[in-house]
Amino acid sequence: MSTLNLPNSITLGRIVLALVVGPLILYDGFAVRLTAFIIFLVAAFSDLWDGHLARSRNLITDFGKLMDPLADKLLLAATFLPFYLLSHGWEPATPFPWFGAVLPVWVLVVIFGRELFITLFRGFAAKRGVVLAAGNAGKLKAVFQNIFVGAAIFWYALHSAARERGWGGMRTWDGMWVPFHRWFTIVTLAVAVALTVYSLGVYLNTFRSLNLGRRETP
Repeated sequence: MSTLNLPNSITLGRIVLALVVGPLILYDGFAVRLTAFIIFLVAAFSDLWDGHLARSRNLITDFGKLMDPLADKLLLAATFLPFYLLSHGWEPATPFPWFGAVLPVWVLVVIFGRELFITLFRGFAAKRGVVLAAGNAGKLKAVFQNIFVGAAIFWYALHSAARERGWGGMRTWDGMWVPFHRWFTIVTLAVAVALTVYSLGVYLNTFRSLNLGRRETP
């Protein structure tokens, strides 16, 4: 089976998009950040598409198994790291939509720590003959992470538009849209973090259960 089949080509395309979206988020301009938002949506939906194609057309390869999670983690880093920079002095004019108006370090530790641990843990499990596939909790976690990231990019894009077009002081902007968007982003990030921790617990419990089953087998 060819390594560069359609699903794997889409995965490689997502890696390219991840490399592009980060610098665009850092640029304070509505058009540029709106482009980043659109690129992120394409990248996020491509993750669903390449997986569906690989399964439905029997195009699953070792290359895809390696590169697909790598592309997902790269896209995560390409968005969360700019958010951290922007909220810690890169763009003081735009408060981050979280308590304290900054992206806390502990959020990055939880999210990226979980990804690193699961990557190492899957490798350890594979050596023991146990395959840990992505579970429902992990998939739901990814959905809420993507919703949060999309909302946060759009938040920065709209604040750039507000500065360019003089929306400051308008009731529909300051009194309605900003509070709604802020709380929507806070809730989705909180749910994503909670699911990150929960899905880690599910993986650990699954591995423990499988190990017990293997030990009980004569």
